[in-house]
Amino acid sequence: MKLVLLSGGSGKRLWPLSNDTRSKQFLKVLEGQKNEKQSMVQRVWGQLKAVGLEDSSVIATSKMQRDMIQTQVGTNVPLIIEPERRDTFPAIALAASYLFSEQNSTEDEVIVVLPVDPYVEDSFFNKVKELENVLSISEADLALMGVKPTYPSSKYGYIVPHEKVKDDQFFKVNRFTEKPSEEKAQALIEMNALWNTGVFAFKLSYILNILRDKELPLSYNELSLQYKTLPKISFDYEVVENANHIVALPYDGYWKDLGTWNTLTEEMATNQIGKGVLSEDTINTHLVNELDIPVTVIGTKDLVVAASPDGILVSDKASSPRIKEIISDFEQPPMYEERIWGWSRVLDYAKYDTGSEMVTKRICILEGKSSTFHYHNLRDEVWTIVKGEGELALDDNIHRVKAGDIIHLPAGKKHGIRAITELEFIEVQTGIGISEDDFTRLYYSWDEVLNHFKEAKSKVIL
Repeated sequence: MKLVLLSGGSGKRLWPLSNDTRSKQFLKVLEGQKNEKQSMVQRVWGQLKAVGLEDSSVIATSKMQRDMIQTQVGTNVPLIIEPERRDTFPAIALAASYLFSEQNSTEDEVIVVLPVDPYVEDSFFNKVKELENVLSISEADLALMGVKPTYPSSKYGYIVPHEKVKDDQFFKVNRFTEKPSEEKAQALIEMNALWNTGVFAFKLSYILNILRDKELPLSYNELSLQYKTLPKISFDYEVVENANHIVALPYDGYWKDLGTWNTLTEEMATNQIGKGVLSEDTINTHLVNELDIPVTVIGTKDLVVAASPDGILVSDKASSPRIKEIISDFEQPPMYEERIWGWSRVLDYAKYDTGSEMVTKRICILEGKSSTFHYHNLRDEVWTIVKGEGELALDDNIHRVKAGDIIHLPAGKKHGIRAITELEFIEVQTGIGISEDDFTRLYYSWDEVLNHFKEAKSKVIL
């Protein structure tokens, strides 16, 4: 059995902490076993280790989230990188081709797909293991796992059985109902309907045959090249609705989707993260502050206050799920990003009447980490080193830099930097059409940079 964890999302429901590169699953607001702050993806990966499923798991994600995943759960985690964001059917199809052509899984292999961020107990993943046997016994196209509802919620979808079944037995699925009213939800619960967890299993051949029917390649590399031709559609609409035989396995345990501020704050170990003050007369109020300035909250009830470089949110908890629709027209790029080498934060942006632009960033390279060796075509940069020491590769030279140094990098100048000690610098970009796409990478690792300079007999001053 192989597990495919889907990591996607634009992060709008937990704005302003989450954004396109740092979706909800990466927010370090939960508490780990050693009282350290951990994210949802770190929690889930730790649970997979605990139940022996780590080596059977891969994560399907976008280019924008690759660094974040590797930073939080390690560089050895197998990743399936989508060439572009489309939807869950293309993502799962690409994952199937990867398992088949890159990991040599047989067509009889059972594949389990699940979100990367369920908030569950370890027993949930032990239950996931049973899907392989359920699929074999039932000979169904798809085997789903649902949670026995604890109350008539209108927030979740429901899996409805053909008829009432005994506890813990898998059943044949009749239909699905998305987010019913509480009254309808109560009627569904009386029919033994389950909350839909988004977990499902199939034999690898089932998805490969769909690709064959669409005359699409089974090779991961070839399918990646044709990825933009795949229909931009969810797995539910493309596959689940067309399946002839679907069964579901009940799970009677704790499960929660921490997708909104009101549900997330229910599981946070503390009411305050970051600088600020919650007065003694605040009730059921949470403050999460990533800024370097304090936030003070006085005499409030049932609020969430969240602040980050991307913005500030003050909301009644019950109303917080509306944030996605309210900020739907925001087109601001992420102001804070975590990368495998460290982090960057946008401090200022300006566009002038001439069309020229200016972006100021504060960048941190962690000790021993390095950027790529690269150049830009459309912008000039000036770096002011404010903390630490590092090695700077500049065209044909490598030399030492330290706090107080100023480095000029005109467009076209090849450069890269490695931190000897934790290194921080202020980067000022100027130009027309400044974009993250204006990036030509020549070497990815520092060893590659050193080998290049050694072969070129370039000057190395250390």
